[in-house]
Amino acid sequence: MSAGVAEIAGHFQFEGTLIDATPYGNGHINDTYAVRCRLPDGTMRRYLPQRINRNVFRDPVALMSNVEHVTRHLRAKVIAAGGNPQRETLNLVPTLDGGPYIRDASGEFWRAYVFIEGATAYSCVTSQEQVYSTAKAFGSFQRLLSDFPADALHATIPDFHNTPKRYAAFLEAVELDRAGRAHSVAGEIEFVLRRAADTAVLENLRGQSLLPLRVTHNDTKFNNVMIDDATGEGLCVIDLDTVMPGLALYDFGDAVRSGAARSAEDEPDAAKAGMSLETFESLARGYLDAARDFLTPIEIDHLAFSARAITLEQVIRFLGDYLNGDTYYKIHREHHNLDRARTQIRMLEEMERNFDRMEAIVALYR
Repeated sequence: MSAGVAEIAGHFQFEGTLIDATPYGNGHINDTYAVRCRLPDGTMRRYLPQRINRNVFRDPVALMSNVEHVTRHLRAKVIAAGGNPQRETLNLVPTLDGGPYIRDASGEFWRAYVFIEGATAYSCVTSQEQVYSTAKAFGSFQRLLSDFPADALHATIPDFHNTPKRYAAFLEAVELDRAGRAHSVAGEIEFVLRRAADTAVLENLRGQSLLPLRVTHNDTKFNNVMIDDATGEGLCVIDLDTVMPGLALYDFGDAVRSGAARSAEDEPDAAKAGMSLETFESLARGYLDAARDFLTPIEIDHLAFSARAITLEQVIRFLGDYLNGDTYYKIHREHHNLDRARTQIRMLEEMERNFDRMEAIVALYR
């Protein structure tokens, strides 16, 4: 057991006697450990201390303020509904002085969560039932927070889904052509330029107060939902570091972009990429079963479009980074970001061809 983690554990109100602490999970940002403690009756209880990555999250105090307020609100809602607050939301373990985090001797920020037993987060779902359950969990997350004042939260990553600003940065990348690559991707650049109008649709609606500001998760991948091992139902949304004010449509659109993809995001052969309409239907059905009662008609009207908007945004980000010389996303091979951009282009083309069917699916479940 790491002496450092054992020392950190001593600053939190863990019940029982510390037995061991081991690295946990396969996350790429924060360092996470599973701590086991033996209670007086001999049973074990687990906790998850995490070191917050300050290279990614530059303001851990604001981040933890968001997490603390959102989890407290969720817990109260779960209790009021007669649910199990220990399993249906993340629960921060207070420090010895009652705070939500500590800073160690080197200035690193640490927090700890109660371990949710009897549930699993899947990197890849194995059935449409799991897709439905995951989408419903994200919809429930937004529903429970629909009366939370979103503007009370900090923007931990400002303009994260501001597509017009992303597009402006892309135009700059094309103009400056820092890596001398623009001539080799003229077709991909033209693909984006032809869709310039689409980049402003959602932000224009927000600017006209036609889309409400909501609490959004901003990382709606399958592995950010705990699935109950016994029931197969979506139990709890996790990884709340990117929770901040935004549009509900961003969360749904990104769930489609990441969840309905028919290939890996960086598949070198773009011909293998695309979108599964079957999975889109499961996502739409699950999400709307939880969210249809609080979403506005205009939000529902734009659910199918949101998938196109977020996918276009990701084309812009990957292709822009390629033009800039791969300065933002980590790459593991030559043209890695270009491969990523091309899979998104292929997916977006398929969304556009099937857009009428996507809208019909939304209409069926709205």
